[in-house]
Amino acid sequence: MSAEPKSMPLPQALHRGENDLPFVPYQERAMFQLLQVDIDSGLWVVRLRAEPDVTIQRHRHTGEVFAFTIQGAWKYLEYPEVNVAGSYLFEPAGSIHTLHVPKTNKIVTDVWFAIRGANLNLDDRGNVEAVLDAGAVLDIYLAGCRQAGHARPNVIGA
Repeated sequence: MSAEPKSMPLPQALHRGENDLPFVPYQERAMFQLLQVDIDSGLWVVRLRAEPDVTIQRHRHTGEVFAFTIQGAWKYLEYPEVNVAGSYLFEPAGSIHTLHVPKTNKIVTDVWFAIRGANLNLDDRGNVEAVLDAGAVLDIYLAGCRQAGHARPNVIGA
């Protein structure tokens, strides 16, 4: 008689509702929500909410980025395309750009980003000023939650 093979438990889908994870300040007039982080693989998934006329520092990506616009509009100052609700954007590794929310927007812009690798924040001469990767984003998010008086959030992977 042969022994039955042991079955491995199947992985389960993980869910977070919109209000399960708080939005915390990223910079003036911009908030973010960290949905998932995997420090070992360098993956971080965030939602960014930015008010009209917000610009995020010019940066270069070391890995690819996937973005979906939920509401509002935004663009990269280096490109002509405007991302509006329902737009999908792919950014290859090595791309350099400056995210800008037009001041003509009447609502807060809300965008979902899945990012592999790091954002290398650049100064006016193209020199790296700061590195923002999965570990740094987790630290920033947890600090923002503490400062706002939130309990430790249940970020997927953290």
